Amino acid sequence: MALTPAIFLDKDGTVLRDVPYNVDPEKMIFAPGAEQGLARLAQLRLPLIVITNQPGIALGKFGFDELYGMRTRLSRMFETVGATLSGFYFCPHHPDGTLLAYAHSCACRKPAPGLLITAAERHQLDLHRSWLIGDIVNDIEAGRRAGCRTVLVDNGNETEWLMNEWRVSDYCVPDLNAASKLVARQFMPETVLP
Repeated sequence: MALTPAIFLDKDGTVLRDVPYNVDPEKMIFAPGAEQGLARLAQLRLPLIVITNQPGIALGKFGFDELYGMRTRLSRMFETVGATLSGFYFCPHHPDGTLLAYAHSCACRKPAPGLLITAAERHQLDLHRSWLIGDIVNDIEAGRRAGCRTVLVDNGNETEWLMNEWRVSDYCVPDLNAASKLVARQFMPETVLP
């Protein structure tokens, strides 16, 4: 069976405004350009999969029930713009966590590629034809280590810029709307995009 490409999306700062440790559905607001970007990406009919570090679990700031409630709200937000959230993969770990079960290093916390690899196995995805869009270089490194092409949404959320060969994106744009145009052209080069 042929594998399909996917679009991997970071959640906080890329799809949603970055509100630290937020799982409150009332505080979930699309980031600038995200509504238009998701609507355009939905037209590609490729899986849209959110890949997110959620250290609030390890740090005791919220529990799994709250996280799953946030995921439900996120799915509904995708639907409002004609998109489908095909998958939601999160890392609950943090080396400095207060909950011992999650207070360790792991293979799933970005910049490690574990979440993307797990998603690819479960959804039968071709990582080398897939894209990752994120707003910090940890996202980019995870995508590149998984074999994806990458787009950095340079919206000011990356503040450290600790660079190496894995943390250089294929493209850099100001928001998800611009990223979606770039990715759409790769899959539908004949399409004229607004």
